[in-house]
Amino acid sequence: MLAGTLLAFFRPVPEANVSPRNLTFAERVAYQRAIEEVYWRHRIWPEERPDPKPPLDSVMSHAQLKKKVTEYLRDSEMLQRFRNGPITAEQLQAEMDRMASHTKDPDVLREIFRALGNNPFVIAECLARPVLADGLLRKIHDDYQEPLDFQRGSVENQKRKSVAAVTGSYSLPIITTAPNGCVEDTWTATGTTNAPSARAGHTAVWTGSEMIVWGGGASGPVYFNTGGRYNPSTDSWTATSTTNAPDARAGHMAVWTGSEMIVWGGYNGSDNLNTGGRYNPGTDSWTATSTANAPGGRQECTAVWTGSEMIVWGGFDGAYLNTGARYNPSMDSWTATSTTNAPQGRYEHTAVWSGSEMIVWGGFFRGDALNNGGKYNPGTDSWTATSTTGAPAGRGFPSSVWTGSEMIVWGGWDDHDFLNTGGRYKPGTDTWTATSTTDAPTNRFQHTAVWTGSEMIVWGGWNPPNIFNTGGKYNPGTDSWTATSTTDAPTARYVPMAVWTGSEMIVWGGYNGSYFNTGGRYCAPSGSPTPTATPTATTTPRATPVPRSRPTPPPRP
Repeated sequence: MLAGTLLAFFRPVPEANVSPRNLTFAERVAYQRAIEEVYWRHRIWPEERPDPKPPLDSVMSHAQLKKKVTEYLRDSEMLQRFRNGPITAEQLQAEMDRMASHTKDPDVLREIFRALGNNPFVIAECLARPVLADGLLRKIHDDYQEPLDFQRGSVENQKRKSVAAVTGSYSLPIITTAPNGCVEDTWTATGTTNAPSARAGHTAVWTGSEMIVWGGGASGPVYFNTGGRYNPSTDSWTATSTTNAPDARAGHMAVWTGSEMIVWGGYNGSDNLNTGGRYNPGTDSWTATSTANAPGGRQECTAVWTGSEMIVWGGFDGAYLNTGARYNPSMDSWTATSTTNAPQGRYEHTAVWSGSEMIVWGGFFRGDALNNGGKYNPGTDSWTATSTTGAPAGRGFPSSVWTGSEMIVWGGWDDHDFLNTGGRYKPGTDTWTATSTTDAPTNRFQHTAVWTGSEMIVWGGWNPPNIFNTGGKYNPGTDSWTATSTTDAPTARYVPMAVWTGSEMIVWGGYNGSYFNTGGRYCAPSGSPTPTATPTATTTPRATPVPRSRPTPPPRP
C-alpha cells in the first residue's frame, strides 16, 4: 500500500509553521473526498435532466477516491526517481501561492481551503501536490520514448521506494477578496502551464467547475486524442487520461450530461468516424460509446443534450446527410431519428435544444447556403419545418445560442460574403425577428458565442484577410450591441472554443496561421444563475483541422 511509502511531513500550527508528522493514506483519501465534494456541489446538473442530482458517493466510489490519491503519490515517486529528489516544501508553498494569486474563482478556492480546514500543510499536500506533480512530470516526459501513461504504468509495476521527507514550513496564502475574481468587460489570460498542446478543431464543455477540452488537430496534419481540464479556481490544467480514450480526431461534437462529457464522430485524416466515448472527470476515465445501430461516420454534424439523450444530426461523409440518432448513455444504445419531413441534408449548420425540441438551421448543401431548418421532437420522433419568412439569409458556420425562449443565430458566410446579420427564432410562434446591425461586430465566420442569461457574446473569427480578437454583446431585450474590450484580449484567432461559467466566457485554442494553446477569460454580468454546460454555439472545423496558411474561405468537400 502507498500508505507505507509516505514519510514524515509536517503538522501545521496556528503560526503556520509545521512540525514533522505522517499523513496517512486514509487521511489523504478523506481530504480528497472533501475536495471532490466542493467540486461536485458546483458541478452542473443540466436542468433538462428529469432525475435529481445524486450525492457524490453515488458517482464517485471510495475505491475511485483511493485511486486518485494513489496516482498523485505515484507521480511524486516518479519525480523522485527521475529527478533524484522529491518535491520540496518551497515548491509546494509556491504552488499554493500561485493558486491564491492566479485564481479566477476565489469563492470556490476559499471553499476548498475551508474543506481542508484552512490547514496550509493539508492544502500543500492534498491540493497543491497533485497539480504540481502532474505538471512537473509533463515538463520532463518528452525526454522519454514511451507515453507518460506508459511510464506511470511502469512505475506501478516496480518496487516502491520511499518518498524523501519534506522539510520546511507552510503559510496559508491570502486569496483575493474579489467576489468572483473578475471585473466586467475585462480579459484575463488563462494559464498555459500543463495546458494541452496547441490545436484547432477541438471541442469544449463546462462542467460547473472545469472546462474540458479534447481532440482537434494541428500542422502535419496531426490529430489528437488528448485534452485537458482547466480549473479557474486554481488557474491550473490537468491532462485528461488517454487510457481507453477514443481515437484521435477533429470535427467531432461534445455534450455535457451532468456527470460525463460525451464526444462522438469527427474525422481522423482518412476516415469519418462513428465512434466516441464518455469521459468522467471525477474518475479521469473513458468508456466507449456503442457502435451498434450508431449513425454512419461523419464530420461537422451537430449534437445537443436533451437531459437524457444526446441527439446528433446532419454532417458530411462524402454526402450531405439528413440522418441522425439519439444516444442514451444509461443504456449505451442508439435510436435512429426519423427522416420523414426532416430538413434536407447539410453540414456547417447549427443546432440548439429548446427544452423539448432540437432546432437545426442553416448550413450548406453542396454550394447552396441554406436559410431553412427543422424542429425535431424526440418524444414523437417527428420533424416540423422552421419558417423561412423573415429568416436570415442562408449561411454556413453561423453561431447560435438558446435564450430560454428564442434561438439567436448570427454571422457566418454564404459562399460569397461574410455576414454580420442574424435573427431570433421563436419556436412557439414559428417566427423570425432580425437582429440589429447597429454597432454589431464586423462581418465574420468561424467565431464563437455563448449565452450569459441575458446577452449573447460573440468573439473572434475571420473575414479574409482579417482575423479578429474583437467581439460584441447582443441584448435581445433592447436589440442592441455593445463591443467587447480588446485590452488584454487573446491574440486574434478563428475556430476557438468557448464556454460560459456563470460569470466569464472562457475561450481557448484556435488558429490564425499558428495554432494556439492559449486563451482568455472575459468577464460579463450574468443574467442567469445557471451556467451553460455545453456551448450551443460552436464553429466546426473544415474536413481537415489544418487551416490554410493564408486565410481563404473553407472549401466545400
